[in-house]
Amino acid sequence: MTSATPERLRLLTPPLPCLVPEGVFDEFGWCASDFLELRRDARWETRTPTSGVNPAGLAFILSHTPPYLPRELAKLHVGALASDDEWALAPYAIDDATDALCLHRARPREVLSLAATNLDALMWGLHDWCHFHNHGPFTEPAWTEVQCDASALVWLWQNRAALGLDEGTWEARRAQLERVASQRFESEGLGFDAGCYARGRLITLAEA
Repeated sequence: MTSATPERLRLLTPPLPCLVPEGVFDEFGWCASDFLELRRDARWETRTPTSGVNPAGLAFILSHTPPYLPRELAKLHVGALASDDEWALAPYAIDDATDALCLHRARPREVLSLAATNLDALMWGLHDWCHFHNHGPFTEPAWTEVQCDASALVWLWQNRAALGLDEGTWEARRAQLERVASQRFESEGLGFDAGCYARGRLITLAEA
């Protein structure tokens, strides 16, 4: 259950350099990310592990309703974190939004903010935030996701004080996401470089 008064945070989301092979993205960094507005409940849940399953309790709230973005009532997905009349990007439309925002040159933070009822939802919301700023044809999914995973982990590290997360909680998410990535590469018959998810490398990027 969520509380009636969401906590609102502005998370810093500075762009990362391209960490994947050339050609994975066709418009890398078409719009430089800078921050993401987050709503969360005071009793924010941090125990749900990060896996390859789409999380519950996540919604990208629409500040307005451009016709090119499919939408659903936000309250259906995040309860009291949204008002009765607020709309959210339809959960099935992350890829559609990645294409449409790039096509229309619509700055993501001027259209979307994030509501997340738990840490897993925030992790995937940050992952999607990277997608929205870096367009890829998605012909190499495992490598595309490496960039988005790394961005999510770096941004989580950079905002851990504001979020009230300790290093152990961050490390657990890093290890969980590394396992998910390994499975993606295995499913595509590709070798997996665990160095992409190395703790030291990600922290260096975060503190650069």
